[in-house]
Amino acid sequence: MKKLVSVVAAVAMVGMALPVFAAKKAKTQGKVLNICVWNEEFQSRFRDYFEKAGKLPADVKVNWIITPNQGSAYQNKLDELLLNQENVSADEKIDLFLVEADYALKYVDTPYVLDVKKDIGLKDADLAQQYKYTKDVMTDSKGKLKGVTWQACPGGFIYRRSIAKDVLGTDDPAQVQAALSNWDKFDSVAAKAKAKGYFMLSGYDDAYRVFSDNVGTACVKGNKIVIDPQIKRWIAQTKTYTDKGYNNKANLWSNESFKGAAKNGKVFGYFGPAWFIDFCLAPATLDDPSAPKKLGNGSYGDWAFCKGPQGFSWGGTWICAAAGTDNVDIIRDIMYTMTCDKITMTKIAKEASDFVNNEGAMLDVANSDYQNPFLGGQNHIKMFLDSAKSISKTTMTMYDQGFAEKIQGAMQDYYNGDVDEAKAWDNFYKALIELYPNLQK
Repeated sequence: MKKLVSVVAAVAMVGMALPVFAAKKAKTQGKVLNICVWNEEFQSRFRDYFEKAGKLPADVKVNWIITPNQGSAYQNKLDELLLNQENVSADEKIDLFLVEADYALKYVDTPYVLDVKKDIGLKDADLAQQYKYTKDVMTDSKGKLKGVTWQACPGGFIYRRSIAKDVLGTDDPAQVQAALSNWDKFDSVAAKAKAKGYFMLSGYDDAYRVFSDNVGTACVKGNKIVIDPQIKRWIAQTKTYTDKGYNNKANLWSNESFKGAAKNGKVFGYFGPAWFIDFCLAPATLDDPSAPKKLGNGSYGDWAFCKGPQGFSWGGTWICAAAGTDNVDIIRDIMYTMTCDKITMTKIAKEASDFVNNEGAMLDVANSDYQNPFLGGQNHIKMFLDSAKSISKTTMTMYDQGFAEKIQGAMQDYYNGDVDEAKAWDNFYKALIELYPNLQK
């Protein structure tokens, strides 16, 4: 199965007409809503804030097509389904699919995604409170908006309060931030943490997104692979942290990484945005996942949040409507409810601790008595406000996910001393060009 983007490029080069289904709208409402996702995050949001709100028609069945992200499995499955959209029955066609920031651009400029305004029917007024960058990411070369999201993703440093008290003598977010406000200070605290028997970070990849989101140039220009100084700085820091024992030599998303956040874990903190706090880190801190989420259940509640040494954003999940869908009316309701409605947005922020894509809702929550129980009662939303408005994605490319995965994989051998740095770079270029044969060193 050829990659979707290659097919679209071929269509453009030979001047072929775009697929007929891209311009068609179904005349009747479908009874099956097929949604492609890679995990259960959107599924839980959909059920809690759309289905339970009584917005899903009783005669419509939702079919979740879940394919894990690892090894590009999700993208490969999605490409296969979209390319076959014309050849299946109405009830088998993909209606909605999700994309991440790392590969969103792969789908934006294709005929396989409907225009949120012209085709789906959302208005500028509906979208007015969404953060600008979340719309910029999904706007194609002709100015058409091709996807919307319920979340914005400014990030920071989520740290263990009890470890901060032991290392710094305080767990107060303002004072911890002062101690970690630049990388030199962060490195100094890492040394102090090591002396106390702690790891500053869980592993090799923990700080990658902080550095990669602050690059000054895209990872690919034309067909040439470009290495920004921020990426080189991440490699140098991670090698130092590995050699000095400042990290626990864990891979991102591994069980070993999250074990560092358990009650007896020794990891000082993790970098991440709001979705990482609630959806990834908090569950890993519980001794008993079936018991109430409260202080005393594992390390839950023994955490706090600060900006850290460098502002950054990480990720984001966008909802896209597939060309050929027969569920445009439902899709419009989903997109409006989940990404535009201030009441729903505020509920998601307060109940799921997400930083949502609505400036008004976030300002209200930041100025309210909201408390995040995982963060020891801290209202961390106010720390995100300025960062969210300043996020820019001008260096994004369709190669970002592959670049991140291949450089993290290649450099791990260097960090561990299995190869020298030159060999690690050779392995990286080879792996990335195998993934994207059109690229060159």
